[in-house]
Amino acid sequence: MNLEPMQKAAVLIEALPYIQRFNRKIVVVKYGGSAMVDEELKRKVIQDVALLKLVGFKPIIVHGGGKDISRWANKAGMESRFKNGLRVTDEPTMEIAEMVLNKVNKSLVQLVNELGIQAVGISGKDGMILKCRKKYSGGEDIGFVGEVSEVNPKLIYDLLEKDFLPIICPIGFDEDFLSYNINADDAACAIATAVQAEKLAFLTDVEGVYKNVEDKESLISEMDVEEAQSFVASGTLGGGMLPKIQNCINAIESGVSRVHILDGRIPHCLLLEIFTDKGIGTAIYNSKEDERYYHG
Repeated sequence: MNLEPMQKAAVLIEALPYIQRFNRKIVVVKYGGSAMVDEELKRKVIQDVALLKLVGFKPIIVHGGGKDISRWANKAGMESRFKNGLRVTDEPTMEIAEMVLNKVNKSLVQLVNELGIQAVGISGKDGMILKCRKKYSGGEDIGFVGEVSEVNPKLIYDLLEKDFLPIICPIGFDEDFLSYNINADDAACAIATAVQAEKLAFLTDVEGVYKNVEDKESLISEMDVEEAQSFVASGTLGGGMLPKIQNCINAIESGVSRVHILDGRIPHCLLLEIFTDKGIGTAIYNSKEDERYYHG
């Protein structure tokens, strides 16, 4: 689409108050879903994050890689097993998960570096960032799957201070320093809380939160945390969205100003959500007093 010069200027002017308001503020982007698989979408997400960095934000990327782990496990002749939606991670699977996540991590670093931004790829083990404990699924042992018990953000702060863009894969360690695979949503939420991020954005394969999932006109553009809690209590959320909304609520209650659920399949979804008045996903914020700032 070719915009006339005045239209281009209007787009830039619309972005100005958001650039001013979030200058030097930390934004955590949880990167996953189709946007990690489609190479063109991947480049557009990285371009968005690079632009955030260049206009004065302090972005942090936390990424998953479940589809890649399954693919490489299959190549190794290992069958992926799940209990209640959680991957059963025995010791061989954990080895593959760590290798694959670090491979994904460095590929994202390369994409960022190609845009002239200095990125550093780390895992939650580096600098002892993500300490965790064993996670159970319905009381069942699912192996080396962890839930975050403590975040040490010192290394993250040091990288931000030196003008690096941290890219973090969700591998943590327990009190015996054994490696654990952590759900990327959980890791992003814990990291955003620890660094008191201004924004936490989840890139997903859905448009946002719907009042009625069958009605595409019922997308909720924004809601405060009390409304989100009522939505969870109503029992109308689908299985995949329920833990994501709960993560959003936890992040808000722990000090993150705003959380965004975005459709990562839409090119440049981050820019459209953060730099436009209307936005494109669902934003959850702390109170009605913040409503006028929910996208900016």
